[in-house]
This record gives sequence, structure tokens and C-alpha cells, in this order.
Amino acid sequence: MTTSTRPTPTTLFRPTRFGRSALLALALSGVLGAVGPGSGAGAGFGAEAGCFTAGLPSASAAEAKQSAWVPGTVVPDAELKQFPIGDWFKAAPIPDDVFARMKGKSFKADCTVPRGELRYVTVLHYGADGKIRRGEMVVNRAAAADVTDVFQKLFEAQYPIERMTLIDDFGADDEASMRANNSSAFNFRVVKGSKKLSAHARGLAVDINPLYNPYVRVMKDGTTVVQPEAGRPYADREGIYPFRIDADDLAVKLFKAKGWSWGGDWKSLKDFQHFEKPLP
Repeated sequence: MTTSTRPTPTTLFRPTRFGRSALLALALSGVLGAVGPGSGAGAGFGAEAGCFTAGLPSASAAEAKQSAWVPGTVVPDAELKQFPIGDWFKAAPIPDDVFARMKGKSFKADCTVPRGELRYVTVLHYGADGKIRRGEMVVNRAAAADVTDVFQKLFEAQYPIERMTLIDDFGADDEASMRANNSSAFNFRVVKGSKKLSAHARGLAVDINPLYNPYVRVMKDGTTVVQPEAGRPYADREGIYPFRIDADDLAVKLFKAKGWSWGGDWKSLKDFQHFEKPLP
């Protein structure tokens, strides 16, 4: 498979001169200094001179506003400046309002995974339009630190992720979620066509941009199963299209560095969207 001529996901969106992305890069490098909670008097030029922190709301006020933000919507520049970028990437016990969305859907009546074993992860990501959006997913607490770190690094690289909301917004229907190119994680379900619980059932698997990176399996009778079915045009990995994940992709490198496996490496089938954390 030839990959040298295809555009990589991280080159789809380029920051304009002195635009939002450039300012974010400067802030991350320490040139502008930290703002928001955790920034001290010596936390870089911005904090030292006071030119970037003056007039900002207190940490508690900013926290309240951030907590009320609706996943999937664009984050305004003014709100981004209220927090260091790292503070947007969090994992917390499942809040009651989030659990209400999950109950009877991804968290089914027969779910054997305790609520306390799961974590609600909130992140920032670049959407298909290049705008910064709020994303969410539920993962196992054993995977939470890895997931938040990987998605922060993807964000810093302006890696495009079209959509990232709970699979419950699609009635926990995996096919519908994948068809919408929605990146997700926890869903208490079995592997399709078997009685075995999926790694998603424990929150130990993450799917990224699934429409363009489908599950592909060639059956004994020669037929090819593609999930989602709408992703069949992208089963041909020689094609050039946005969101395409291959062995050189940044997400693959970041997850593998943490010991996760990638479905694109599997032999009996390929699941190009799929990243999975093995447990000891």
C-alpha cells in the first residue's frame, strides 16, 4: 500500500497567520504563559506582565461556564482563553445527568460493568470544518489517563475528528453512530455475530472517525463484510480521502506508545477505526 502521496490528517487544517491556532501554539510552548487555574506569578511572559490574564474571571467562574458547555458545539475564543489547554482534557466519575443519558442505552439493564468503573472524558477536538469543538466519551477508569493524554496530543497537532458525542445520542446503535462518523468508546454490547463481549463493553476500546476507517472482513464464501455499510467505499485503503487512518497515522503511534493495539494490524480482519487497551 502506498501512503507517501496522501495528505495526512494533521495537514488538513493549517493555522492562519496570528490566528487562533497560532496563539494556541504559542500558549502551549510557554511564550504567552499560562492562564486560568494553576498559573502562578512566574508562569511565563503572559502571567508575569499581566497582559493576558488581566480581566479574566476567577477559576471558579470559568469552571462553572466550562462545565455547562454542550459537547459538539464550537468553543468560542474567549472561553478558550479562560483555561490552560490541558484543563479541557478531563476524566471524572460519571455525573448523574450523563448517566441518565446512558441508562437503558449504552448502559443496558444487564450491564455487568459497575458505573464506578467508568469515567466521563471531556476533550477538545478540531471538527471537519477546522473549528474547535467540545467532545465527550465514556471509557474504563483504567483507560482514562491514556485517552485524555492521547486526545490532548491529537488536538495540539490539529488532528481532525468530525464528531465525538456519546453513542447514546444514536440510541447506542453502533451502525448509526459509525455512519455519522462519530468517535466513541463505551457501549455494553457483544461482538457482532458472536456472544463474546466487545472491548467496548468495558470501555477499553475507542473508535475514531469510523465511517472513513471501517471494519472489513472477507468471509469464507468470498463476500466482504463492511461496518458501517456506508463505509464500503473506504474499505479500499489505497484511496485518498480525509480522516483516513493508516500505520503512519498519529493516533496509531500515540495509542501504540501506550501499549494499545490497533485493529488495522489484525490478520483475520481489519478494524481501522479501532484502538484497544489490553488488560494484564
